[in-house]
Amino acid sequence: MVEMERNANKKSKRALLLLNVIFLAIGACGGPMVMRLYFLHGGSRLWLESWLETGGWPVTFIPLLIAYLRRRRKEGSPAKLYFMGGPVFVAAAVIGLLTGLDDYIYSYGVDRLPVSTVSLVLASHLAFTALFAFILVKQRFTPYSINAVFLLIVGAGVLALHSSGDRPKGESNKEYFLGFFMTLAAAILYGFVLPLVELTYKKAKQAITYTLVLEIQLVMCFFATLFCTIGMLINKDFKAIPREARDFELGETTYYVVLVCSGIVWQGFYLGAIGVIFASSSLLCAVVIAALLPVTEILAVIFYKEKFTAEKGVCLVLSLWGFVSYFYGELENEKEKSDQPQTCDEAEIPQAISVMTSP
Repeated sequence: MVEMERNANKKSKRALLLLNVIFLAIGACGGPMVMRLYFLHGGSRLWLESWLETGGWPVTFIPLLIAYLRRRRKEGSPAKLYFMGGPVFVAAAVIGLLTGLDDYIYSYGVDRLPVSTVSLVLASHLAFTALFAFILVKQRFTPYSINAVFLLIVGAGVLALHSSGDRPKGESNKEYFLGFFMTLAAAILYGFVLPLVELTYKKAKQAITYTLVLEIQLVMCFFATLFCTIGMLINKDFKAIPREARDFELGETTYYVVLVCSGIVWQGFYLGAIGVIFASSSLLCAVVIAALLPVTEILAVIFYKEKFTAEKGVCLVLSLWGFVSYFYGELENEKEKSDQPQTCDEAEIPQAISVMTSP
């Protein structure tokens, strides 16, 4: 009976992980594409695009409301409205502010670099995630994971040394390389944020359920949006939106559609990221983002006619090699853990699946 329950929980955990990987894939591939569309056709407000990366945070109220109504039906009026304690709230708020800063740095890079180059540079965030995961959450490394990190670092280095050939027309060397290094800075900062989320889970003095994870997501994105709202106010972006919409090359209606789609798609990215961390680890989240690189590359070449240079090809091969190396190591590690008892987090997985799939 115990063995059957363990197997059921493992299947539920994999289903939840797969669901969040899908959310992450939609955001990681669609987010940069929609953002680049905005910049290519006349958009120029960096703080606005930064704001949109987390501005869809109210969407998180939908699964939270479903979860609350389910609790209310089972427990009646004593059902808790929320579970987040003070320390977790503070941690989520701080991570949210860091995310807001990262959003701005990332937007700066996307404005000045092709989508394919941005994606390849951001793939290096896996290396930084691995480093910070080792420091903050004592991530266990294997020869396979070390090999993956090394390959991604080398790949990013190849791109950095031979990247000027895809510089957009009319852009100076200074602007191009500033965009490159700002994107690299975004990769470093996000490589710190992911393990910080995992550390929050580990250090929280309360049970980490998927409902609590959604609450953390809500607070993080709210404070990130608040950070970017301040930037928009200082930069007078709110006043500029109607004028920019009128001048948008694809039309005023399309302009607002692009903004709305950007907010929704990026929310999928953040929802998927924290879900993958909950179901597995911050390092796996970083690996999945890096693994989506070929999809973004192909989309950028197809829709934006970007050049696929030899340097990008080398970086892509190294990135895929690193991805395969990591997952081969994880499969070997999974075999070793197959006989270990389930963790407390696994007991929450069936509830999470129920919340995410309820009509």
